[in-house]
Amino acid sequence: MAVVRRNIITSPDARDAYVEGVRRLKREDSTLKTTAFGIPGPPAPVRTYDLFVIWHFKAMMTPVPPNGDINIRNAAHRGPVFLPWHRFMLNLLEAHLQRVLNDSSFGLPYWDWSIDGSLPAPETALIWKPDFMGGQGIPVTDGPFAFNAGDPNGFRVRVEAGPTVNLRQTDRGLRRAFGSGFPTLPNALDVGAAFNSLPAPLGDPDLATYDFDPWLANSRGFRSRLEGFTGTGLHNQVHRWIGGDMAPASSPNDPVFFLHHANVDRLWEGWMNRQGRTYLPTMSEPANILLGQRIDDPLVSPLGAGVTPRKTLDNTALFTYDVVP
Repeated sequence: MAVVRRNIITSPDARDAYVEGVRRLKREDSTLKTTAFGIPGPPAPVRTYDLFVIWHFKAMMTPVPPNGDINIRNAAHRGPVFLPWHRFMLNLLEAHLQRVLNDSSFGLPYWDWSIDGSLPAPETALIWKPDFMGGQGIPVTDGPFAFNAGDPNGFRVRVEAGPTVNLRQTDRGLRRAFGSGFPTLPNALDVGAAFNSLPAPLGDPDLATYDFDPWLANSRGFRSRLEGFTGTGLHNQVHRWIGGDMAPASSPNDPVFFLHHANVDRLWEGWMNRQGRTYLPTMSEPANILLGQRIDDPLVSPLGAGVTPRKTLDNTALFTYDVVP
């Protein structure tokens, strides 16, 4: 039976379960060591939650195609695979949260940042209150993920992106710096514009198509608009506004990452309800340019066998959203 992913602001049960589940995954030993992932320093236990941080970083450092450039396309961003790859990641996290919570009905909540982006001061939104995700700081000092140096079981960042584009060990609190990379969050008008495929000048008819050749970060189509390389910013803008640990490739260190990406996934679901469960590029595109981005190419995953973009297009047997735009 499909679970329901709910708005974290209007569902206190989903909020509390998410917080508790994240805490448990942060304490759980995955049985793997940092050396298994090439992280320098003495071997240290990798917690299950931190596997997702490592996975995201590794995918961002994996060029697509394999002999390509990560700054042109990587295995999770800057190309068509952006939405399928993150849906796969969310599904796996949701399964782990269900496991540690012993609750198969748990649905990963989402944060509708477009509501907060319509506020004069997004930093005053409910999501940042102590009984939700806590606020900003270096480190964050309130909320469920506040840093307590004296509590070894408290929430702490253990792996991070280093200055030389590598993963390194650390032991510190979560960091957020609102407005440090962008002055505000996307708002409801920005989201509405991403769905507007009316003829110009009323809209952009290219938004009715998932992606376009040459399949780059800023190609025409819906994917690049939602990812934030064209239009107003959307996904990218949220990372930049929150700042701190949400800015580098190790951004899943902030539990808000998954609430943010659940909302991105919800917007993709809304687009597919309008335009159909379609994906481009097809397998007819050359592998020497797009291996890893085509519809039946396996998604890059160091955590086990990856699915393909095609297998992520209709996941309604696994989950639905309480509200789809």
